[in-house]
Amino acid sequence: MSGVKGRPMPTTIRAEHVGSLLRPEELLAARAAHRRGALTDERLAELEDQAAAAAVKLQQDAGIQVFTDGEVRRDDFMASVVETVGGLAPAEESSACPRWIRGSDGAELEGDVASVAITEPLYRRTPLSLAEARWLSGNAPGPYKITMASPTMVAGFWRPGISDDVYPTRQDAVAALADIHRQDIADLVDGGVSWLQLDSLAYWANIDPEAARMRRVTDLEGHLSHIIDTDNGLIRSARARRADMTVAMHFCRGNMRSAWSAQGGYEPIAERVFDEVEVDRFLLEYDTERSGGFEPLRFVPPAKTVVLGLVSSKVAELESVDTLRRRIDEASQYLPLEQLALSPQCGFASTSQGNVLTVDDQRRKLELVAETARLVWG
Repeated sequence: MSGVKGRPMPTTIRAEHVGSLLRPEELLAARAAHRRGALTDERLAELEDQAAAAAVKLQQDAGIQVFTDGEVRRDDFMASVVETVGGLAPAEESSACPRWIRGSDGAELEGDVASVAITEPLYRRTPLSLAEARWLSGNAPGPYKITMASPTMVAGFWRPGISDDVYPTRQDAVAALADIHRQDIADLVDGGVSWLQLDSLAYWANIDPEAARMRRVTDLEGHLSHIIDTDNGLIRSARARRADMTVAMHFCRGNMRSAWSAQGGYEPIAERVFDEVEVDRFLLEYDTERSGGFEPLRFVPPAKTVVLGLVSSKVAELESVDTLRRRIDEASQYLPLEQLALSPQCGFASTSQGNVLTVDDQRRKLELVAETARLVWG
């Protein structure tokens, strides 16, 4: 893949972060006031721009090489669906589609992300990602990326007895959202976006038997084929509009208030996913033993980069440079060093409440990523 003028080739980007950064307390208070009707749209937008500028400066000062706006305009990482797609309504949790999160000790915790269900045909509203892209195009000091939840994530909003009158199956709902995402991507690319990252939790079921049970997935091979085909459809639509588009995919095992939802290594999906999913970069969680070993990296083809998520965004404890270099060296036994990069394992604020770290903790983590990348790759 050829590079875009003025933008480094994807494999030369060694220090990255997944996307979200801790929201300033002032912004969280402003968003709450806006929901109450006590703050205007215009004032909220001003504060969001200020928070985005601070997020970009943080990344630049730390040495991160590809920028986001910190996702400060979003309530959570699913905002590309929940806040910008119509046809959803609040719903009670259902035993037919449960969700759960786990703390560091593995105990189940209560979630605090709003539960929604598909109640009408999905339709496109003003995409939040377009506002992010417009701002970044004029304010990012280097290459920037737009993150977007994979349309396979909408499967969790399909509820038996609620959604099946609209879409007979989960797959039908996913297809409807994928159509909307294709329109969003077309507008993003036409507006100058050259780097897109899909965030997906849908692969959980194929790496964690408990996740498969909780999500009622029985045909694992069919499930895997469906999500690969869906993601590839979006990737191809982006490249049809811009051949030199950089496309990445982040695999997540859950990330809310420093908690997690799934565990298991990549081995069950590695041979198919690393070969078949048509991205340039895989951002892989590797911060704890829950993610397994590096052996599955042997299936990554030569043209793709793996961004090792070795730095935890969940805990304040700072990893050592020596430990990170040792782990990168271990990974390079299965994939050449030239195909590797470094990042935190997930965002710092997949939900607006953020993980249990301070702003200083976050800064030190980003600086550690950049420092280690310089030492390893130069």
